[in-house]
Amino acid sequence: MSSKADEATATKPSGAWRSWFLGIILVAALVGAVLHFGEIENFGRLVARANLFWLALAVLFQLSTYASVAAGWAAVLRSAGASRPLSWLMRIALTKLFADQAVPSAGMGGNVLLVDQLVRLRVPRGTAVAALLVSMTGYYAAFAFFAVAMLVLLWLHDKATPLMAGMVTTFLLVALAIPSLALWLRHRGSQPLSPRLERVGVVRNLLEIVGQAPAHLIGDRPLLLRVTGFNALVFLADAATLWACLDALGGPAGFGTAFIALIMASIVVTLGPIPLGLGSFEATSTATLGLLGVPIENAFAATMLLRILTLWLPLLPGLMMMRSVLRRRPHRSRRSSRTSPPGNLPDSRKV
Repeated sequence: MSSKADEATATKPSGAWRSWFLGIILVAALVGAVLHFGEIENFGRLVARANLFWLALAVLFQLSTYASVAAGWAAVLRSAGASRPLSWLMRIALTKLFADQAVPSAGMGGNVLLVDQLVRLRVPRGTAVAALLVSMTGYYAAFAFFAVAMLVLLWLHDKATPLMAGMVTTFLLVALAIPSLALWLRHRGSQPLSPRLERVGVVRNLLEIVGQAPAHLIGDRPLLLRVTGFNALVFLADAATLWACLDALGGPAGFGTAFIALIMASIVVTLGPIPLGLGSFEATSTATLGLLGVPIENAFAATMLLRILTLWLPLLPGLMMMRSVLRRRPHRSRRSSRTSPPGNLPDSRKV
């Protein structure tokens, strides 16, 4: 009897912490949606004046981003011998990207969600953490490469400014620090913490979880290069979406112009604390496009159409999936700890 009580006590704080975390994401998204509902109302007016061919192309580019994110995780799971269907991973990609937007925190918002949902698919926790660490490293490697490429393109256009260079430098420090911290925690393993940190449950649990990632996956350079490539495809597809939006609204611009605006706006959102990047992304993208010669009206309209496709249209399914995770997670954490061994599924629920 006492062992069951101890087990319930051990699982309760973790489940409660996750519930609070997911709840914060939902509240942030709902507040952002309410405050900017007018942007969603503009969707019909923007679509009415858009060229349907270019609009359909923009939608296809966006759908490809979810497939690319999921393909990166699938590569890690396949290397670990824990393959899962790409369609299942694309659902997780939708909720994770939604969580990252709702609580930006330098792109870290959906990481806990990713590990939890992979574990729900009966992926061993160590493998799930490895998928997170490898994909995080690949994401920031691709982002850092494109940030430098963007600055070089601006310099070639004679449009680079000290402020832009400073922002890129700051971002590069963040891009280096986040995966480095995660890898340091992994290599540190189960070494004892200082007594002061040992009393902080969140830090202790984080170190224990990160230490579970298999070293052979974290150190697999060909795997890291493949995952970096999949993350690079996400940035290129987002830039192609903005390019298609510009053409759809009659304000054609080169792909390079759209790429520069997309990367610059993404850097501002990553460094900023504003949920959903509301306002900061739109202002930065519009200003950058204007700097590169796109009329401000076309730049603003194309940016708004991009945001509708990348954020507001996925908002409803993202909210529904997040609510599902929030409703089921505490239950399943208690039940799974008492029934199925890690990594195994009953025959009727194998994926």
